[in-house]
Amino acid sequence: MSETLVAIDNLTVRFGDRTVVDGVNLSLHRGDIITIIGPNGAGKTTLIKAILGIQPVTSGHITLSKGLVTGYVPQHLSLEPTLPLTVKRFMLLSGRSLADCESALARTGVSHLLNASVHHLSGGEQQRLLLARALVRKPDLLVLDEPAQGVDINGQAALYDLIRQLRDELNCGVIMISHDLHLVMAATDKVICLNQHVCCSGHPADVSHDPAFIETFGQPVAESLAVYHHHHNHSHDLHGNVVGSGKPGQDQMCELSHDRCHHEHH
Repeated sequence: MSETLVAIDNLTVRFGDRTVVDGVNLSLHRGDIITIIGPNGAGKTTLIKAILGIQPVTSGHITLSKGLVTGYVPQHLSLEPTLPLTVKRFMLLSGRSLADCESALARTGVSHLLNASVHHLSGGEQQRLLLARALVRKPDLLVLDEPAQGVDINGQAALYDLIRQLRDELNCGVIMISHDLHLVMAATDKVICLNQHVCCSGHPADVSHDPAFIETFGQPVAESLAVYHHHHNHSHDLHGNVVGSGKPGQDQMCELSHDRCHHEHH
């Protein structure tokens, strides 16, 4: 069995009296790609910040592989707009050599932007720059928060394919957040639906034969992306609490594509 990079046991994070992450259990092994999806306020970013050690936890445990090197790709590149900063300078702030920085930029397809201003990059270029900045660390674990933010649908397919290639080349693990409940990577090994607690988890559906999806986005994109079908037998209130369930005495279940999985309500 491959090396366990991250093991999360009954993790809970509260902000005051508000529970943001509730009793989450999760393990990720070297070579895995896990996509976390869920609505705004579901605790997705809080969860990955806890994994990165930048968000204190209320209870539970996170165990990381010894000597784990992480590469983090945030949602946005937030910089002071009046600060003159080139792509080259931004990469060198990582503390790595120019040769390593140029190699990472080449691998993500933006080496031609070395002397460009970071303020003048498109959404897709920014995401590839952030990925290069994470890649230059030669990470064991890539953590990506909405990596396709601001990228068009075809650009998303190319970016997801690149992430899959990097997983193979580095033999690293990948944890990725997606806000879009309808589109997740076809290559994702596991999808986790988070709404404070883990609603359900399983393999994403293959949509290569879905006529409506192929007609809308074309065959190449259909082969790269999957449609997420999530069918609760209960409802959540505005705080994410379960307010309805199935028949008494039965395990509460969700359906993800054609797989079924048990809830982890606590």
